[in-house]
Amino acid sequence: MNASPPSLRVLIVGGYGIFGGRLAELLADEPRLTLIIAGRSLAKAEFFCASRPVRARLSPAQFDREQPVEPQLQALTPDIVVDASGPFQGYGKEPYRLIEATIACGADYFDFSDGAAFVRGVTSLDAAARQRGVTILSGVSSFPVLTAAVVRHLAGAFSRIETIRAGIAPSPHAIVGENVLKAIASYAGQAVPARRRGQALLVHPLTETCRFTIAPPGRMPLSNTLFSLVEVPDLLLLADLWPGVRSVWVGAGPRPEILHRCLIGLSLLVRGKILPSLRPLAGLFLWANRMLRWGPHRGGMFVEVVGSGHRGEPLTRSWHLTAEGDDGPYIPAMAIEALIRRRLDGIRPEPGARPATGALALADYDRVLAGRAFAHGTRDVTAEASLPLYPRVLGSAYRDLPPAIQALHRHEASHSVSGRASVERGKGLLSRLVGALVGFPEAGADVPVRVSFEIGRSQGSSQEIWRREFAGRRFRSVQTAGRGRSAGLIDERFGPFSFGLALLAEDGTLKLAVRNWRFLGLPLPRFLAPYGNSFESAEDGRFNFHVEIAHPLLGLIVRYKGWLVEDAPR
Repeated sequence: MNASPPSLRVLIVGGYGIFGGRLAELLADEPRLTLIIAGRSLAKAEFFCASRPVRARLSPAQFDREQPVEPQLQALTPDIVVDASGPFQGYGKEPYRLIEATIACGADYFDFSDGAAFVRGVTSLDAAARQRGVTILSGVSSFPVLTAAVVRHLAGAFSRIETIRAGIAPSPHAIVGENVLKAIASYAGQAVPARRRGQALLVHPLTETCRFTIAPPGRMPLSNTLFSLVEVPDLLLLADLWPGVRSVWVGAGPRPEILHRCLIGLSLLVRGKILPSLRPLAGLFLWANRMLRWGPHRGGMFVEVVGSGHRGEPLTRSWHLTAEGDDGPYIPAMAIEALIRRRLDGIRPEPGARPATGALALADYDRVLAGRAFAHGTRDVTAEASLPLYPRVLGSAYRDLPPAIQALHRHEASHSVSGRASVERGKGLLSRLVGALVGFPEAGADVPVRVSFEIGRSQGSSQEIWRREFAGRRFRSVQTAGRGRSAGLIDERFGPFSFGLALLAEDGTLKLAVRNWRFLGLPLPRFLAPYGNSFESAEDGRFNFHVEIAHPLLGLIVRYKGWLVEDAPR
């Protein structure tokens, strides 16, 4: 007779809240689980359980951590306790009451804590956890579990790591939990320890900023994002794992940016002792988060490592992740999801109480990321800086393109290609006027085409001047690697206009998508930007192109498509 599959009872304290609810949804397809959705309100727990079709068994329960905890746990008999409530920075004089009761009941424990002191201090319970044979892991979330996993993934190329920088940019449409905002308000502008200049120094969250573009190779990047320092366990824990690290910086990039800047300004008032704390404003922050939301429904995360390679050379590597729509907010819950699924497979972490920095490898996330709208990948920033323009922007995705597309963009010296094309022009008067001013070709079939590429450098990076000739009619553009707000993009200039183009490597094609545009360097409204289906492909080993340029007000301006082959060297 076959043994029945293992089953687990998982108590999620705060199970109908933001983090607990998302964890329950991630695990809801697993019939071997009984998920006990618990909190102070039994009615809310019952509503949560009744409103979700699942294969796991959902069981509502009332749980009040302010009351004696151990009898409540004994009544519920969990195998695993997950604390998804918080804020962990405000657990008072007995912050580990729930963990101590969990150890006494013989259950494992995971939490979402983002409080550095709470996560580091859990090691005080290590001996008790080992004696009872249970696993206590704190901080099982994006920070520090995923960041530590990514640093380990990147670290193999380094002989010495000097700086670790990371950040998360939630979608502006993601709902942030009340307890998270209370935690942010409590530490904003206050002095907290972090690794700087090789030692633990005091820093002030939300008063230090940087900009970064999250750009997985060959996928749509996020817009260049403003990040501000946050208090997370990583600020010290990553230095514990890599003692040679001189600086650790972790930030959040909430949007819309104007609201983020307001929060930074208030935090500076706390740092300057003008305000004692932002905690009384937590309710206002919650209202703003739920009412003032606009922008693309996309989020992401990055981790960057700077140091020296094995030959002593300067080296920078980074990992990028983007998430579309409603999938992004599930990232913080995926670490606990992965641990619970591993437990069902018979894989259990070693007993003891510790921060969760070593709980998962980056490969462990593959299973929980699969089937959702995530894109992620690694960039060797130092190596890419010396590559030709397109390989530099595409990163590792360049190697996945067909050889004919790679061949066109791999040159480090000037060259030219020739072929044939068909051309279609817009019919409107203004459309034709714009086309004439740029120099776009007239309509025609089987038109001879020649494109010459002048390869050079501009401000330290690759520059390509494209000169196109269609049956004697010429127009040119200048392409460079985008900077600032256009970082991660190709910047293409036609006279006074410039366009930020994303390079998307998908199904053997290279697509180009307009992300921003400017006139004489001044940003123009995105909703008025030109658009069109433009891509490069290969057929029978030959390079093909399809370029379409249209405008929301003018309609089609030009569409041309055809093929090109390399000219013989002169």
